[in-house]
Amino acid sequence: MTKEDLLNLRIDCLDKGFVRLVDYMGDDSAVVQAARVSYGNGTKSYREDRGLIRYLMRNRHTSPFEMVEFKFHCRMPIFVARQWIRHRTANVNEYSGRYSEMTDDFYLPDISQLRHQADDNKQGRSAEVLEDGKAELIMKSMADSQKASYDEYKSYLSQDLARELARINLPLSAYTEWYWKIDLHNLFHFLKLRLDKHAQFEIRIFAEAMAQIIKQVVPISYEAFEDFILHSRLFSGLEVEFLKKIVDTKKINEKALLDLGLSKREAAAMIELFTNKL
Repeated sequence: MTKEDLLNLRIDCLDKGFVRLVDYMGDDSAVVQAARVSYGNGTKSYREDRGLIRYLMRNRHTSPFEMVEFKFHCRMPIFVARQWIRHRTANVNEYSGRYSEMTDDFYLPDISQLRHQADDNKQGRSAEVLEDGKAELIMKSMADSQKASYDEYKSYLSQDLARELARINLPLSAYTEWYWKIDLHNLFHFLKLRLDKHAQFEIRIFAEAMAQIIKQVVPISYEAFEDFILHSRLFSGLEVEFLKKIVDTKKINEKALLDLGLSKREAAAMIELFTNKL
C-alpha cells in the first residue's frame, strides 16, 4: 500500500464514527536513524535494523520512537472522547459546538452490547446480555431520548439562544470529531491501554482501527511493540524469584529460545535471568 493509499484510508468505527489517517512523518527507518545518531553509524541491513528496534523496545529506550508522528481525523461519541482525552500526550483540535451547529448523530450500541454490570469490575460490563425483551426496550428508550434531546436543541436555536448554551443538554452519546496528532512512543502507550480486553469496548474499536493503520507504516516497530509490550507481562522481583524456582533451567538453552524466534541477544538475556547471572 502506497503512502497515498494510506492517507486516503478511512476505517469506520461503531455506528457512525471513523478513524482516518491524515498525515504521518517517518517510519521504521526514522527510529533507526534517531537511535544511531548517538554513535554516528549509517544505515545498516534490514536484519540489523530490526534487531536494533527490538533492542530499543525491550529496554524501553523510547526517544527514537518519538521521531515518528501520526495525525488522525477521528469521529467518536463524546463519552469515548472524554476517555480518550485522558491521554494528554497528543495535540488535539476538536469540533466546537460554540462555533458550529451540532449534528443529529448519536451513538446507539449494538443490541449485543447491552449487558449487565460486571460483578468483578466496577468500571465495565459483564459478558452476560440482558434478558429477552429488556434490551429492545432500552434501545428504543435511548433512541427516543436522543431524538427528543436533539429536537429540544434545535428548538433552542430557533429561539436564538446562543449555540454555546443550546448544546448543554445534549447527551454523551452525541458524536464529536477531532484532529489528533501524536508521536509513536505515546501512541504505543495509548494502544497498550486501549487494546486491552479490559478497556471499554467502544474505545477499543478505535484503538484497533489505529493499530491496523500504523502497522502498515512501522511494521518492525509494531512487531516489537506486540512482543515486548502489548503481549508481554510484567513480573515483580518476588514473582521472578518464584519462577526461577519452578522452571526447569535445563530446558532454557540458546537453541530452544532461537527456535521460538528470539534473537541471540534476547536469548542470552533470558538465560541470564533464569541462571541467576543478572
